[in-house]
Amino acid sequence: MKRIVIFASGGGTNAENLIKFFYNRENASVIQVLTNNPRAKVLERAKNLNISALSFNKIAFTKTNDVLNIVKSTNPDLIILAGFLWKFPKSILNAFPNKVINVHPALLPKYGGKGMYGIRVHEAVVANKETETGITIHYVNEHYDEGAIIFQAKCHVDSYDSAEDVASKIHELEMEHFPMVVDKLLSK
Repeated sequence: MKRIVIFASGGGTNAENLIKFFYNRENASVIQVLTNNPRAKVLERAKNLNISALSFNKIAFTKTNDVLNIVKSTNPDLIILAGFLWKFPKSILNAFPNKVINVHPALLPKYGGKGMYGIRVHEAVVANKETETGITIHYVNEHYDEGAIIFQAKCHVDSYDSAEDVASKIHELEMEHFPMVVDKLLSK
């Protein structure tokens, strides 16, 4: 049985989707949710699905090995960033090489980097009059959104789409593709 740990910072819809996808599966399951936001809705979602969930602060994440030790204790096969907003520390990346992935709400390398997350990405896509956008699932390295690309899915952007419209289209792509890509990765 493959073990998945999810890091999230906010609402947790991607985390919930992954938990439900792998619930009662024989090949993998989500065993832990970790967040940097003690008020994140993802904590409630995980609790409602009987998944262990913890919050941590910046010191525990970047200055000590507290979060690293929590992750090590779960012995994960894959660590998933699902709407996690902090830069991932080298200590965890080095402990779990090629086992940390992220979903980004744009077609990287466009609209990636520090500060490019959530609605900010979609506002930039609309402002630049892009005709398509999408999601990128990629490995995490020490730089924001620069790890090797695993998968991309595209959607059309209409000239009348607002940033919120684009967000809705991206959310649909995430819900459809993210669990399948994770499943495929864990099957290798």
